[in-house]
Amino acid sequence: MKKRVVFFVLPVLLAVVSSCRQEMLSGMPDSLSAPETKVVCLGDEWDASSFLVKFATVPSEDHLSSLLQDGIQSVEPLFQSVPGKEALERKHGLDRWYVVGLSEDVGLERAINKLAGMEEVALVEYNTIASKASDCVAYPVMEPQVTKAASGGSFNDPMLIDQWHYNNQGSGAYSNFIAKGADINVKDVWGGLTCGDSDIIVAVVDEGVKYSHPDLAGNMWKNPKEIAGNGLDDDGNGYVDDVYGFNFVKSSRANPNSPWENGDITWTDFHYDQKQKKIVGDSGHGTHVAGTIAAVNNNAKGVAGVAGGSGAGDGCRIMSCQIFSGGSGGSVDAISRAIKYAADMGASVISCSFGSSISYPSDNAYMSAGAAAEVDAIHYFEESRNNPVLDGNIAVFAAGNETHNYAHYPGAFYDVISVSAFGPDFLPTYYTNYGPGCNISAPGGEYGHGVSAKSEVLSTLPSERYDGSDYGYMQGTSMACPHVSGVVALSLSYAKKLGKTFTREEFKRMLLASVSDIDQRIGGISEKQRDYGKLKMAPYYHQMGTGAIDAWRMMMHIEGLPSLTAGIGRQQWIDLSPAFGTASVSLTYLKIDVPQDAVSSMGLQKTKPNNTDKYPAIVDENGYAYVQFGRLYIHPTLVGSGKITIHAVGGGDHLGGGKNPPGGMEIIQTVSLIARDADGGNGTGGWL
Repeated sequence: MKKRVVFFVLPVLLAVVSSCRQEMLSGMPDSLSAPETKVVCLGDEWDASSFLVKFATVPSEDHLSSLLQDGIQSVEPLFQSVPGKEALERKHGLDRWYVVGLSEDVGLERAINKLAGMEEVALVEYNTIASKASDCVAYPVMEPQVTKAASGGSFNDPMLIDQWHYNNQGSGAYSNFIAKGADINVKDVWGGLTCGDSDIIVAVVDEGVKYSHPDLAGNMWKNPKEIAGNGLDDDGNGYVDDVYGFNFVKSSRANPNSPWENGDITWTDFHYDQKQKKIVGDSGHGTHVAGTIAAVNNNAKGVAGVAGGSGAGDGCRIMSCQIFSGGSGGSVDAISRAIKYAADMGASVISCSFGSSISYPSDNAYMSAGAAAEVDAIHYFEESRNNPVLDGNIAVFAAGNETHNYAHYPGAFYDVISVSAFGPDFLPTYYTNYGPGCNISAPGGEYGHGVSAKSEVLSTLPSERYDGSDYGYMQGTSMACPHVSGVVALSLSYAKKLGKTFTREEFKRMLLASVSDIDQRIGGISEKQRDYGKLKMAPYYHQMGTGAIDAWRMMMHIEGLPSLTAGIGRQQWIDLSPAFGTASVSLTYLKIDVPQDAVSSMGLQKTKPNNTDKYPAIVDENGYAYVQFGRLYIHPTLVGSGKITIHAVGGGDHLGGGKNPPGGMEIIQTVSLIARDADGGNGTGGWL
């Protein structure tokens, strides 16, 4: 096996580099010609004992048998076929992909060239491999001995107060490195809309997830037809003992007609390497990602997850699709099988905190330069409908951690959601990729400015790896990616609750429009001081995707409600035209209702209109808001969200139904209010 050790950058992302037939690319290339032959390759490290072949048509058994010569020992299907999905498998060519196994004494290139020369072969792909050398830096912490979160939220998870990435009010041990509202705005979604749904499954395509973790066990997906530990493929899906998912790195099979076995999920396969002077192997990366998505909420333990439920068993489920194991993995065949498995076993979302450190100038070049099997698997996953909300599934990837001004594949691929990272200062992190291919931003954490690791993302860890600690901090686009995956799962839960349906493309468009403005924060600060020096902000302006993911705003898109944004710390007027149209200024208003949960969430202060004799005003009965001059007046003091209802008259200055003169029709509009930091600390007007 030919391999080159590739490091994670502060546990972020698998680096797979260079094309076998091209020089290693250090930046965005001007051009990249298509391969001259049918041989494709994503990197320059690969398994010397196997490669992938895509036939032009499905080969016969006799044809496959005829290939077993000149050192070719086996030709087996890459993908496990599933009854009932044959048509979709054929559509994306999955039935034509095979893995060719070689004897030790045969030359890989010779065997590849032989098959590439056959007319019936469409593509030959190197089975590229990347290994991580455990540069996955985590900062473990012990759970505090308290039973009630001090976060002001509705959950009792004791460490929720340190998860600034969910609800950032601008305080904490990292307060000199923070901006109010640098979060995913999920608190009020939990408060009355949704906390998750156990029918929505998220596949973590990563290291193995510790399925017995005390804060994850209750939300782990469990194969209902598989009996653990009996050594049988009880459900007939081609995998033995796949109870919580499957390990696609360690698994094996006796022959092409037997099921995959030895695929137990691992998180304790690590050791101290004397030469490197560090622990190598499983790092807890997959467990940390899983906790952000759906750690069990409101269970008086540890942390909260974005879609972790309310404590009543209603959290979204985590499926572990392991593609890294014990310091190895990440091969094309393992990734592709894992993605198809997720599709076949019911996942609605794949969360993929890995990618390639090489860039291609276009999606076509990426697909033809070596990721053909992976792309076919992604398309198959997207079209496998596993929920009642969408006509397919959603793939979410990390954008990469190389500070490049473009996303890395697969995240850069147009079909998937690619996530860049910001820190608790609501500015781009020093490591994040940005620019073309980056669709949206989310909290990834950033250790620096001399503060503690609390400026990173807090989530679950395997205690066996970290001296008994079940929790800890990590940073990277690996950590940003599961925030978006969690919001996607939460959104599917809410849409299901409301009986709403969307196409996959409609849903992705809503997601990318459900953002807070990060550009005005970036534009108001020329640079930020890091421990190693200054990081200029100008290159990131308009380059962090559409903005920062906002869970509340996404739920309002699902409801079909307009969202109005207010700045905190001052009284202000807000244009009502998004709710009532351009005639909002001239309408007659009748009533405004501001519920108590909106008052509490946004810290609304009572406010009183002036000159009411000359300019009539409609005031909330408790005095927390009023409408005057056709505009809403409000004074929030906390970062938060809520809904208010406004009544107006259309077609006159009073309601109809009386004698003379004729009156108009009542218009009732419920609108969403989102209170954020008015200027992000930069005096530019910030969010408004």
